[in-house]
Amino acid sequence: MKPARTLKHIEAPYTWSQVKHGEWMAKQLQAHLDEWCPKLFGYHMLKLGGLSCELASGHCNIQHQVCIDQYNPLHNVIADTLHLPFLKKSFDTCILAHQLDYCNDPHRLLREVDRVMVDDGYLILTGSNPVSWLGVKGLLPWNRKKYPWRGQMFMPMRVKDWLGVLNYEVVYSEKFAVLPATRHLACSAWAESALSEHFPSLGGLYFIVARKRTYPLKPIKPTWKLRRQLAPLRVN
Repeated sequence: MKPARTLKHIEAPYTWSQVKHGEWMAKQLQAHLDEWCPKLFGYHMLKLGGLSCELASGHCNIQHQVCIDQYNPLHNVIADTLHLPFLKKSFDTCILAHQLDYCNDPHRLLREVDRVMVDDGYLILTGSNPVSWLGVKGLLPWNRKKYPWRGQMFMPMRVKDWLGVLNYEVVYSEKFAVLPATRHLACSAWAESALSEHFPSLGGLYFIVARKRTYPLKPIKPTWKLRRQLAPLRVN
């Protein structure tokens, strides 16, 4: 297993049009995000990266939403994702759409996101599954310089282990998008439903929803008090 941290600079895409089958991938992720947006509550939402900015979340109960990117026109804050200019426990929900795949230090990115997340906040992660048609196409030499194969691909179970170290509880996880539906939409939809039912682990994309939990470092034990024994009174 290769280490997650790399010294190579990875330039992340700032729009789905830069990614191969990007528009179709965005529609697949948007369908899952629409199911979870009504379940999210709070005051502030953070969307990291241009790919996250282009996912619609206007019907979410969280009205104040901060989008961070450098080149995407939908951003409202320009900042380094590894040094977020926010105080601790500032956001109730954070969306990272394929941000771990294009980060040279994903562990550090998760720790920085955890710093600005409130207790019991929701973290939504998406990425590319290497054990899929998407990962196999990345082995071809003419695809290595294209998105999404230009970045890294991590197994969903590995991402869940990282979240477990940070005391996050995975409340939802799914792999989908087995085949791209760019042509012949009716046939592609039928093949997608058939393959996803029998081979769910071969989905090209994963969607993880985790909730931040806070556990005490030392369990608090009840204080047991001994009953006072009855003693006869002394008579002077």
